[in-house]
Amino acid sequence: MTDTPTSPPTASFGYEEIPAEEKIARVGAVFSGVAKKYDIMNDAMSGGMHRLWKDRFVRRVKPRGGERILDMAGGTGDIAFRMADSGAEITVSDINQDMLDVGLERAVKRGIDDFVWSCQNAEELSFADRSFDAYTIAFGIRNVTHIDRALAEAYRVLKHGGRFFCLEFSTTEWPGFKDVYDAYSHRMVPRIGKAIAGDEDSYRYLVESIRRFPPMPAFEAMIREAGFTQTRVEPIMGGLVAIHSGWKI
Repeated sequence: MTDTPTSPPTASFGYEEIPAEEKIARVGAVFSGVAKKYDIMNDAMSGGMHRLWKDRFVRRVKPRGGERILDMAGGTGDIAFRMADSGAEITVSDINQDMLDVGLERAVKRGIDDFVWSCQNAEELSFADRSFDAYTIAFGIRNVTHIDRALAEAYRVLKHGGRFFCLEFSTTEWPGFKDVYDAYSHRMVPRIGKAIAGDEDSYRYLVESIRRFPPMPAFEAMIREAGFTQTRVEPIMGGLVAIHSGWKI
């Protein structure tokens, strides 16, 4: 009796299925290519709405003086800068050094010199167990290869009583708006990416990655499976974007 050969594990890269081991490099190339135009593109794609979503997200986090906060996939610093005046000790981490370099450059221009900038893979953090009071990740978790591993690492590095917050795109449940948004994102976002960042393919991937991300109830279940309790989902614009949260008790 011969063993049946097993296929290597795969992961989604937009609508494409690729070997899981290739995803980190493929996603890395996307963000390295768009790093310098990333924040401009966020304004163009969302009509500036991403700023309001991030403001709301940080209000939910409620950073406090003396806390240690890990902002994962924090790249260009958008979330960290919003927490800068709280007195919290903030570590900004991202798997992509090009994104971190842009964030560090922006921090220097703002006169912010007390952040820790650390290149990290969300699935294999180098931080010790129970290192942080809060873990934030905004528009980043859908790009990791194994979401369950990233959630497990978030749980591991949080102290008991620590809180987890994730801001991510989802699927809007507003009738009519969903169809309009789908048409806009698939047809217009890659064109905007080409016009502003000179990169149509990367923004096509980003749109497709949103479509492949689990719906809100499924992602909330994954957060619970990682060990978090008192999980909550706060839809924005009918679920176009959602704030997910949970506690390590």
